[in-house]
Amino acid sequence: MAGIRELLAMLRAAGDPTRLRLLLLLREAELTVSELTEIVGHSQPRVSRHLKLLCDAGLLQRFKEGSWVFYRSAGRGEPAQLADALISLADISAEPFQTDRRRLDAIRSARQAAAAAFFKANAADWERIRALHAPDKDVESAILETVATLPHDSVLDAGTGTGRVLEFLAPQIGQGTGVDISPEMLAIARDRLERVGARHCQIRLADIHRLPFPAGTVVQGFDLAIFHQVLHYLEDPQSAVIEAARVLRPDGNLLIIDFAPHDVEFCRSELAHRRLGFSDDEVRHWFAAAGLKHALTRSIAAGKSGKLTVQLWLGAKPAVPVDARAKAAA
Repeated sequence: MAGIRELLAMLRAAGDPTRLRLLLLLREAELTVSELTEIVGHSQPRVSRHLKLLCDAGLLQRFKEGSWVFYRSAGRGEPAQLADALISLADISAEPFQTDRRRLDAIRSARQAAAAAFFKANAADWERIRALHAPDKDVESAILETVATLPHDSVLDAGTGTGRVLEFLAPQIGQGTGVDISPEMLAIARDRLERVGARHCQIRLADIHRLPFPAGTVVQGFDLAIFHQVLHYLEDPQSAVIEAARVLRPDGNLLIIDFAPHDVEFCRSELAHRRLGFSDDEVRHWFAAAGLKHALTRSIAAGKSGKLTVQLWLGAKPAVPVDARAKAAA
């Protein structure tokens, strides 16, 4: 529970007309300063000052993405509860909330148009490779079945791309974080997650070889890390696996979804795949190097017409001994 000082600080921060508008907007979407300036109609310095006060009170989170800075409402704890309470009390059918909503919808429409243009430009290549492997629904069903048997309160989607994994996992997990090095992909993922109301999921610009998270311990870290069709693009997949294992909690798990070895050469020559699939022995070697125990391999074949077999590999991080866990909690 928040102490009286923390609670008063949050109430003071929210107790301003403009800051309340910003808080309600950022409960719905991740937005930049320029986008917020466009919505609320104030100068950028003024909006920035309001945002700083809300961040200092713990009501907002601030994330740098290249040359841009995004803001979002706090996802958990008392700040999130206070924001939800304010939303429930606010008459969003009144002004200026209605104007704010219309301007937010316009920004979302612009994002969706950009996403549609990106998909249109790349659709032919994506459809070409999809025709060679199992239907997406079969792969996603297998992922859901696997995740259901594991701790999954906090999930890392490494190389999130368009955010599809977080989208279909959102109803099952407590909190999701997707990272990717492509701002274009992140724009699509951000729009996708906002449209389905996955406020407990967030995305960040980051290199999966150097994740911006501390090492996992019994009190912090991710329960589950996922690489979905990512590792075949990498020069050094093993280093990415080792880095993801670093941020797992003890007893956490790492799930890889990728192709078994194949000879579809256009994947390399036209789609920038560095590797044409991975063998079970190679993935087991990565797990051993990362301090993980191989726990599962599952194959999803595409049938007679397909040439690519999708594989799921699961690696488990050892649990902390009971006496060490007690010491860490003390």
